[in-house]
Amino acid sequence: MVYSLVYVSTATQLLTHDDLDDILATAHRHNGELGVTGALLYIDGNIMQVLEGEEQTVRDLYTRIAVDPRHHGLITIWEGDRPERQFPSWTMAYRNLDLDDDKLSGYSEFLNTRRTDNQDFGPSPSVCQRLLMSFRRTLAASSSL
Repeated sequence: MVYSLVYVSTATQLLTHDDLDDILATAHRHNGELGVTGALLYIDGNIMQVLEGEEQTVRDLYTRIAVDPRHHGLITIWEGDRPERQFPSWTMAYRNLDLDDDKLSGYSEFLNTRRTDNQDFGPSPSVCQRLLMSFRRTLAASSSL
């Protein structure tokens, strides 16, 4: 079993390309040492993150994340045990902020696609994966207004 925690928050100011690069570098280094995997989604000041790993490790990491001054208003939207990791090599996904985003290590096109099917995760997506798909659909709908 692996423990998963999903939260949302709001950036205190819009994150720049360099801010995101710093977050990625830190996440790669620390999460690798801790055995934590997951995803961090960011667009227009909105953050959604999934953390996966040993329960106490994830809880301790979330406690440190909660006091990061770059965001506020954290809301835990789901937590619990899963039979396996849902994002074993996925460290970050976000909508393009500029033309060079795909040069960031760990970048994923997940938020840039308009897909409405479950092909990103297979026929039976987990709760975390369904939340990520819902986040993507909401962003797609709001950008078409």
